[in-house]
Amino acid sequence: MSQKKEELSCSFCGREKKDTNLLIAGLSGHICDHCIRQAYGIVAEELDSDEKKELSQSLHLTKPKEINEFLGEYVIGQEDAKKVLSVAVYNHYKRLTSAAKKTDNVEVEKSNIVLVGETGTGKTLMARTIAKMLNVPFTIVDATILTEAGYVGEDVESILSRLLQAADYDQKAAERGIIFIDEIDKISRKGDNPSITRDVSGEGVQQALLKLLEGSKVNVPPQGGRKHPDQKFVEIDTRNILFIAGGAFDGIERHIARRLNTQAVGFHSSKNRSGEGAEGNMLQYIAPQDLKSFGLIPELIGRMPVVTHLDPLDAETLKRILTEPKNALIKQYTHLLEIDNIALDFQEEALQYVVEKAVEYKLGARGLRSILEAILTDAMYELPGHGEENYSLTVDRKYAAKRLDKTALKALRAAS
Repeated sequence: MSQKKEELSCSFCGREKKDTNLLIAGLSGHICDHCIRQAYGIVAEELDSDEKKELSQSLHLTKPKEINEFLGEYVIGQEDAKKVLSVAVYNHYKRLTSAAKKTDNVEVEKSNIVLVGETGTGKTLMARTIAKMLNVPFTIVDATILTEAGYVGEDVESILSRLLQAADYDQKAAERGIIFIDEIDKISRKGDNPSITRDVSGEGVQQALLKLLEGSKVNVPPQGGRKHPDQKFVEIDTRNILFIAGGAFDGIERHIARRLNTQAVGFHSSKNRSGEGAEGNMLQYIAPQDLKSFGLIPELIGRMPVVTHLDPLDAETLKRILTEPKNALIKQYTHLLEIDNIALDFQEEALQYVVEKAVEYKLGARGLRSILEAILTDAMYELPGHGEENYSLTVDRKYAAKRLDKTALKALRAAS
């Protein structure tokens, strides 16, 4: 019996039992630890290849010009920002889909993006539209709620928890998603002078973001860590997650002007900045050193190498936003009233009036909806169930001015 055991060998490679560390018996044969390792490597390679093929099929990857054209259907103007964003997103996902075809040792790193622009210029809209086109998980996170671990607020890892939830807890899908960090300027450090207290919601958050932006494996609580402390962690690899940060960076024009050695204060400076076009928009000269002087740490800026700006919206652009995009506001309200068999006729003079008020209130594209709500609220309240099958509502300048004067929005004029 002992002689029979000594004669056992691997059915795959023929190694005798004495030449192996482990020999596993099957129904009609044996396999050694060497063959197990080799078989595991082959299976892992095949599964990885199938996963790469599945990734290339699931991503709706298109060329930068096509991405720009798709953005143009929803975002009016901002041509420079759309071009930069299209190229950065295309290169990022081209890097993922071409990984299976890699024939050399060149490793392409991802390019996270910073969007700088006033409120209501379309930062969030562009990121959301890109995610819609590529069919990847997408989440928006407000940076103002983040704090260092152990302090009141949300930990930085909660960013990944939200992305995981947006991907329906599909770990592989989440690892190639897009995270938009809004209000990134609100976590700038408070000053260069040392303080006796910790900057837990400013520089501390920036330092905590570093490992996520560069790419690392992070243990993520799927439902948030503090409310569910007993849950199992999910390991998320952030190397292939694209981070897009947006912020108004209010006052950064002064830093840009100082760097360019231009006059940052005084009558002439105010006059120039108030003008429209290239001469009035200092953000077109934005550079990484301006973000550093504003309060972002160099390590964070280095991990977000693509910096672009969004132009302030002028009257012509605001008017196009009202009517041209696929989800234009006038189209939305027309559809809402059509459900109640009400035909909305928004005349040209009324559109011009809305644009004038939006420019006056300085609220950007978001202000357009507030103004339209103020104008149409009475009609949307009274007309449904009016009794007539087909009713037409004509909005002219006089009607719009009368309804807007009745609301509290007119107080914005004095405040702006």
